[in-house]
Amino acid sequence: MLRIALPNKGSLSESATRMLTEAGYRQRRVAKDLTATDEPNRVQFFYLRPRDIATYVASGDLDLGITGRDLVVDSRAPVEELLCLGFGASTFRYAARPGTVTDLTDLAGKRIATSFTGVVERHLAESGITATVIHLDGAVENAVGLGVADVVADVVETGATLRQAGLAVFGDPIMTSEAVLIRRGTAEPDQRVESVIRRLHGVLVARRYVMLAYDVRAEVVENAVALTPGIESPTVSPLHREGWVAVQSMTPRADIHRIMDELYAIGARGILVTDIHACRI
Repeated sequence: MLRIALPNKGSLSESATRMLTEAGYRQRRVAKDLTATDEPNRVQFFYLRPRDIATYVASGDLDLGITGRDLVVDSRAPVEELLCLGFGASTFRYAARPGTVTDLTDLAGKRIATSFTGVVERHLAESGITATVIHLDGAVENAVGLGVADVVADVVETGATLRQAGLAVFGDPIMTSEAVLIRRGTAEPDQRVESVIRRLHGVLVARRYVMLAYDVRAEVVENAVALTPGIESPTVSPLHREGWVAVQSMTPRADIHRIMDELYAIGARGILVTDIHACRI
C-alpha cells in the first residue's frame, strides 16, 4: 500500500485534501483523524505537521508527501520534487530599516533573523555571502526593533506588517514557494507513484481548461480552430445543416470569454462552455 504524507492543518491541508478528493482519493472524515485508508486505491494517508513531511519522506518511512517547497528547502531533507500543485504560493524577501541595507552584498557580516534558517542559509551560500542567521519561531519583523537582528527574512505578501514595524523589503526575492509533491531522492521508479502523478496532473489540467463547443460555417472553420486549437487538435464534426460544422476543444479557462467573443464575431453560434472534472493528457 502506498503511504502518503499530507499537512494536518491550515490552508495547505485544506487545498491538498480538496485536490486529492478531485483526483479520486478518499480522505479522512474528520480533521482530528491522523490517518485515512483508501482501500480501493491502495493508498494510506498520514496527516503530519507540514514542517515534518520532508523528513519522513526522505527517511523512506513514507513514499510521497505534499508540503511547501519552502519547508522542503528549510528541512534540508534529500527529497525530489515531482510536481508543482498550484496552491500555497508565497514569496520570501529580505527586509531592513530603509536606507540601512539596500543590496544583497550589504548583507555581509549582518545578523539576519528568520523562521526559515535553511532557506536563508542556502541563499547566502549560493550568493557567496557570510552572515549570521538567527532562528526565531515567529514574529521576526520585531527582531530589528528589539536589536536582535539587522535584517529579517520572511514570507511577504503585501508588506504591510513589515512597514508597520518600520521595515522595507530590498533586493530580489530569496525564493518563491508553492505546494509540491515530493518523494525520497533515491527512490526507485514505482508505477503506483506514477499513477498519483497522473491523477494530480489531470486535476491541474482540469482546473486550467474548460470544454468549449460551438457551431460554425465550414468556410470559416479554419479561422475558428485557430482561436481554439485544443490540446492535440479540436474535434470537428459535420452538422445535419449543410455547410455547418460542430467544434469541440479544450480551451484555457482564463481566456474563455475573450475567445467566445471572437468566435461570435466570425459567425460561430451555440457557443457552450462545460467544466472538466477529470482528465488524462
